[in-house]
Amino acid sequence: MVKLNKIYTRTGDDGTTGLVDGSRLPKHAARMEAIGAVDEANSALGLAAVALAPSEHGEALNRIQNDLFDLGADLATPAGEGDDFSPSEMVLRIVSAQVEWLEKGIDALNANLEPLTSFVLPGGTEQAARLHVARAAARRAERAMTSMAATEPTNPQALAYINRLSDYLFVLARVANDGGRDDVKWIPGANR
Repeated sequence: MVKLNKIYTRTGDDGTTGLVDGSRLPKHAARMEAIGAVDEANSALGLAAVALAPSEHGEALNRIQNDLFDLGADLATPAGEGDDFSPSEMVLRIVSAQVEWLEKGIDALNANLEPLTSFVLPGGTEQAARLHVARAAARRAERAMTSMAATEPTNPQALAYINRLSDYLFVLARVANDGGRDDVKWIPGANR
């Protein structure tokens, strides 16, 4: 259980931050950019969840927010020697079951949607617009995570999770747009 008695510690005043293993990194390091981008996506998701509460979709977004904290913990725990990214009592990692839950959700949500005949602009209802903001934030988090993964060992399930999340949010935004009927379609070259 996490216990936070004091919010400020002053340990980051030198421009560094601590990781789970006790090591410190500059706050601008690729790992910290990825953790920060996941936090931004989680915050955008919180705003979307408010618009969808109370509903099964709001509950699903709350579940995803919890998973994003797991993802942040995963990213804040650098791989040790021989680490195969398996979870343990001491290390919290994103696992395939979390990715599979998103995939099942995407399939279930997508089953009743109008077929896509055009690219969709981010908008429509307020709920859909908030979901699109969260989707874009998830994509930014994915870019930050893949940038980190280019130079540091990264849990493949974490990368899969953030990739599926943006897909889930796109499909849920279409659900929020009356099953796709209120999607705002892109009209190429409409304003030339």
